[in-house]
Amino acid sequence: MNTATPSRGRAIAIAGLLVCCTVLGLAGTDLVLPAVPGLPGALGGNIEQAQLVLATFAAGTGVGLLLFGELGARLSQGRMLVGALLAYALLSAAAGASSSLSLLIALRFLQGVAASCAAVVTPGMVRTLFDEQGALKALGALGSLESLAPAIAPIIGVWLLNQYGWTASFYVTAVLALCLAALVGLALRVIPRIQGNRSRLGYWVLLRSRMFQRYALTQGLSLGSLLAFVFAMPTIFVVALGGEMRDFIIMQVLGISCFILAANLSSKMVQRYGVEATIMGGSLLSEVSCVALLCYAALGEPQAWVIWLLFMPFNFGFGFRGPPGFYRALQASGGDDARASALVVLYVMLITAAATASLAPFVTQGLLPAALVATLLGAGGIALLLLMPPMRED
Repeated sequence: MNTATPSRGRAIAIAGLLVCCTVLGLAGTDLVLPAVPGLPGALGGNIEQAQLVLATFAAGTGVGLLLFGELGARLSQGRMLVGALLAYALLSAAAGASSSLSLLIALRFLQGVAASCAAVVTPGMVRTLFDEQGALKALGALGSLESLAPAIAPIIGVWLLNQYGWTASFYVTAVLALCLAALVGLALRVIPRIQGNRSRLGYWVLLRSRMFQRYALTQGLSLGSLLAFVFAMPTIFVVALGGEMRDFIIMQVLGISCFILAANLSSKMVQRYGVEATIMGGSLLSEVSCVALLCYAALGEPQAWVIWLLFMPFNFGFGFRGPPGFYRALQASGGDDARASALVVLYVMLITAAATASLAPFVTQGLLPAALVATLLGAGGIALLLLMPPMRED
């Protein structure tokens, strides 16, 4: 791996390649979402077990984030990414060839571990390609593209499911991961080397820091609340409410659009109201949306269009609080950005996995259980914001 900074054109091309690696890892859940309601019919088992296909991938991603966050301080991050992409390709192909739901669930955990590597190493690798201003723009673009994955991937997943069956999303992922591994391998000679933080106490220091935990845990609870709700909705729309997958796709497109708009406005909100007020305000807005969904679900016979409307403030709220919340967590880490990033996303994935697994037995009962879990997680995040010490405003 080179230590010199590549030309601007080459740096943009490499950054685009790294973004593709991250997006493919994120798409490991969203491509599969449309196929979940039909998995019991194809592989046996029941709908509750099918939900574990999502939960185990999220759990594996969380474990992988922690693992690669530590390995990245000791190994060549570029070669580690190539190896993880190759493993992701092989595991995706194996998942597509699964003969039972139990085997698919087990492979999904391992698939999630391999898929997480890009999310850990890509931000640091992108930073080495540009000067400070260029890096900020590149990382902003990275976040925007990542936020599009949950909206676009289910649409592609629906098309693949209708055209080629439930295995198609796994085989497409395998081919794409293999191609990206080859391209990253070729690009290693021009990606500057990254010096990791080898401290063995890094995670322990962060785990003991109440200030870091304030931002990391509340970020995990806030995004975990949103993701657990989203993961349950394909089955709720199709099985519980007798609707179509189109209902879920419309909900996702509206939600992601609201998130992107709010995320782009969050810096202006911070300038006007301050970081802490923006984080709390966004959290409260999301919680109001969850409570509204819960109350509407309690009335019975929910309509898809009403769910879409009530879901939009949920995404606005996280869009406002997400970027400053993550930034505060990095600030509170004392410069240990890689491990801090890994822990924040770890919390997100583990909370999402636990919430999705807890919802699995009730997912066919309608909107009420999903709205209740989302409300409780959001309330927990707000409680921690009130109870734990904030960082002093500049």
